[in-house]
Amino acid sequence: MDESPMSNPQPRILVPADAHWPHPLLKRLASEAPAELHAIGNLDLLALPKTALFCSARCPGKVILGTYDQAAKWRDAGRCVISGFHSSVEKECLQILLRGSQPIIICPARALPQRVPPDWKTPLAAGRLLILSPFTATASRVTTELAFRRNEFVAALADEVFIAHTTVAGHLATLTRRLSTWDIPFGVNRPIELQG
Repeated sequence: MDESPMSNPQPRILVPADAHWPHPLLKRLASEAPAELHAIGNLDLLALPKTALFCSARCPGKVILGTYDQAAKWRDAGRCVISGFHSSVEKECLQILLRGSQPIIICPARALPQRVPPDWKTPLAAGRLLILSPFTATASRVTTELAFRRNEFVAALADEVFIAHTTVAGHLATLTRRLSTWDIPFGVNRPIELQG
């Protein structure tokens, strides 16, 4: 059986000179921008307007259902969502998004996965999924430091940010201060108006 290139996608390395390189990284992260990106999937998704999704690992129950509803709204609106999809709430939002037809960008807080999870293969083959990492193959395990850097990376790529929940002294609270300096619209514990 012949497979299309997207059904068995190969990892690619992007550098700033590549046409698909997301230039907001250099503007927002400056010297902290990664020198290269590692990708599997449709690089054209980087040019789309993107909403970043973040949620603390510890999230009150009253926030969870509203966040799932928001993910369903993005899915139904065809909005491209970018996230690490690491916390339990983010993971469930990914499942909601995978049931749609809109684009998704997954940014793990480590190197690209050696094997693509089975539920990601269909959206990859359809060209609506991109797995993107600023980390080399040596970053094989998620750490607190890598998660923090990944969150900044995701936010720097986004056109707007939705933070479902953050704790006062958490890493996401630090990220909100940085978002303000980048002039990225963001909402904490409330959705923002979609920008496009």
